[in-house]
Amino acid sequence: MQQLRFNDPGFQKKVAKVFVRDAEPDDILKSKVSEIIESIKKGKDKAISKFTKSFDDVDIAPSKFRVNESDLSSAVNEVSAQTKKAIKLSQRNVQKFALASRRKNWKMRNDQGVSVGEIYQPYSRVGIYIPGGSAPLVSTVLMTVAIAKAAKVKEIVVCTPPGKNGKICSELLYALQQCGATSIYRVGGVQAIAAMSLGTKVIPKVDKIFGPGNSFVVEAKRQLFGNVSIDLLPGPSEILVLSDSSGRADFIASDLLAQAEHGGDSQVAFVTTSSKLLESVKEQLIIQSKSLSRQKQIREVLKNGTTLVLVSSLNQGIQLANDFAPEHLSLLVNKPKEVIPKLNTSGAIFVGPYSAVAIGDFIAGPSHTLPTGGAGKSFSGLTVDMFQRRTSIVEVSKNSLNKSVESVKAFAEIEGLDAHGESVLLRRTD
Repeated sequence: MQQLRFNDPGFQKKVAKVFVRDAEPDDILKSKVSEIIESIKKGKDKAISKFTKSFDDVDIAPSKFRVNESDLSSAVNEVSAQTKKAIKLSQRNVQKFALASRRKNWKMRNDQGVSVGEIYQPYSRVGIYIPGGSAPLVSTVLMTVAIAKAAKVKEIVVCTPPGKNGKICSELLYALQQCGATSIYRVGGVQAIAAMSLGTKVIPKVDKIFGPGNSFVVEAKRQLFGNVSIDLLPGPSEILVLSDSSGRADFIASDLLAQAEHGGDSQVAFVTTSSKLLESVKEQLIIQSKSLSRQKQIREVLKNGTTLVLVSSLNQGIQLANDFAPEHLSLLVNKPKEVIPKLNTSGAIFVGPYSAVAIGDFIAGPSHTLPTGGAGKSFSGLTVDMFQRRTSIVEVSKNSLNKSVESVKAFAEIEGLDAHGESVLLRRTD
C-alpha cells in the first residue's frame, strides 16, 4: 500500500497521480473490445458461443443461452429461507426508495398561455448486466432489476455469465425471478453487452442497458453507445474514507477491506487529518485482512490499489475527495452537515461511524450501481428515472398562438427559415 503525507517532498504530484483520474481506457483494451464487437456483428449467436467458450470455459449452444423454466423452478427450492428473507427485505427497501423518487408527469402555462409539460414513460425493453465470475452479485439484481420493475418496464432482459458448470447460481436466479426479470441469458462480458445492443436471433435488442461490470464490460458500453442508450459507466469497486481524528480505525479498515475484496482494479483510499489514526488504520488493515477468505483479491488491492493520505486540513481532504470522485465515500467527521455540501462528485456518501458501506451495497434502498474511475464528476448513480423516457407536451390554443406569432416571426427571419414563420402565420386568427 502507498502512504503519502502532506509534508512529503513532491506531495502534490504524487497525490495527483492517484486522485486526479481519467476514465479513458487504454488503447489495447479499446482494440480488444472492438474486435469482439465486430465479431458478434458478423457471427451473432455463433460468435457469442465462441467467446463464452474462450472467456468462461463453457460450451453453450445458442439454443441453451436462455435459462428455462425448469432451472428457475429448481432455484426457488434450493435457496434457504434466510436468503429469501434477506432478498425480499432488500427488494422492499429498494422499491420504496425508487417509488418515492420516481418522476411525475407535470404541466404549466407559459407567458403566452401555451400549455407545456412533460410525461414520463418507462422504456419498453431494457437490458441489465449482472456480473458473475468469482462472486455472483445477487445484490446487483436488487439494485437494477427491482428498480426497473418499480418503473413499470414491461420487458427486463438479463445477461449474466455462467459458472464453470454452465449454470447460474440458485440465489441469483431466485433474486432475478423475485425482482421481475422477464428473460435471463447465460451470457457474460463484452458479448452480452453487444448482444443486447445489436440484437441476435436468440437475444433481443433492448432500448437501454444497465448494470456494472469489469473494464471490458464498461468499454463495451462506451463503444456501443448510440446503438443503444446506456445508464452510466460503473466499473471496478472503489471507496474513499475521509476522516478527522474522531474516526475509529477498526471501522475504517473494515470498510476499506469490504471493497478491496472485489479485487481486480478496485481502488481504496483513506484520507485523514490525524497521523495517529492513519497509522492505526494501516495496522488494522493488516490484522483484519488475515482472517478474510478472499486473500488473493485483498492482497492484490492492498499492494496495488490502496492509498493512505495524511492531509494538513479537512478542506485539503475534501479537495482530494472531489478530485478522486469515489464510487463510495465514507464520511467520519465531527460536523458532517458542514462537509456534505462541499462534496460534489461522490457516487454515494455514507455518514457517520455506523453507516457501513456494505449496508448500502445490500439493503439500504438507493442503488449501489454507481460511477467509478472518476466518472462521478459527470455521472450520478443509477436511479429509477433512468428507466423512464421523458417526452415534452405542447398544446397551443388560438389565443396563445396569436400571442406567439410576432416572436416566432422574428426568430424565423433571423435564422432564414421562412417556412417556420409561415407555419405559424397561417394559423393566426383575427
